[in-house]
Amino acid sequence: MTNTSPQKKPSDTGSELEARIGGQFRDSAETKQKSAGKLAAPIAQAVESMVKSLLAGGKILACGNGGSAADAQHFSAELLGRFERERPPLACVALTTDTSTLTAVANDYSFEEVFSKQVAALGSPGDVLLAISTSGNSKNVLRAIQVAHDRDMRIVAMTGRDGGEIGNVLRADDVNICVPHARTARIQEVHLLTLHCLCDGIDYMLLGAE
Repeated sequence: MTNTSPQKKPSDTGSELEARIGGQFRDSAETKQKSAGKLAAPIAQAVESMVKSLLAGGKILACGNGGSAADAQHFSAELLGRFERERPPLACVALTTDTSTLTAVANDYSFEEVFSKQVAALGSPGDVLLAISTSGNSKNVLRAIQVAHDRDMRIVAMTGRDGGEIGNVLRADDVNICVPHARTARIQEVHLLTLHCLCDGIDYMLLGAE
C-alpha cells in the first residue's frame, strides 16, 4: 500500500529544529535570570562555609549521581587545579570516581551506602559535604548527609524543584541551593553556573578582587 501522508521537506524540518533549539536557549536563560535573585544569598553563604573550612585545614567532599556525579568531579577539578586564577590547590574530593570502592560497597552493602561509607572514612568535623541531587531525593546522597551530620560536617546541598527529602533533613547551619524549576535539564544548567559562582566566590575571598 502506498503511503500518501505528506512528508516534511528537509528545509521545513530544519526550521522547526532551529526554533526548538532557540526555545531551549530562551528557557535556560529565563531560568537563570529567575534563579539569580533567589539563589545569590544561599550561594554566598555556601562560599563562606567552604572558605571557613578550607582556611581551618578542612576539605570539601562532593557527591551526586549521573550528571550530578559529573558536577561533583567538575567542582573538585576546579578546586584542585584552578578556576580562572592561579592559586594553590584547594582540598576537594569527588566521591564518585573510585569504581572499585563504588562497586564493592554497592555489591557488599547497598547502593545507598556508596557515598556514606566514604564520608565516614574521609570526613572530619568542620569539613563540608557538597551534596548534589536535582530531585532532592537521591537515597545515597541523603545517607551521605546523615553520616556527615554525625561527623559534625556542614552541608551545602544543590537541589531543584521543592528541595525534596534533602531539604527536610538539612540543619539550620546547612545551605540548600534549590533551583526553582521542575525540569532536570534546567536544574542541571543552573547547577553548573552555581558551581562556577562557588569557585569564583572562593577565589575572591581567598585572593581578593583581580
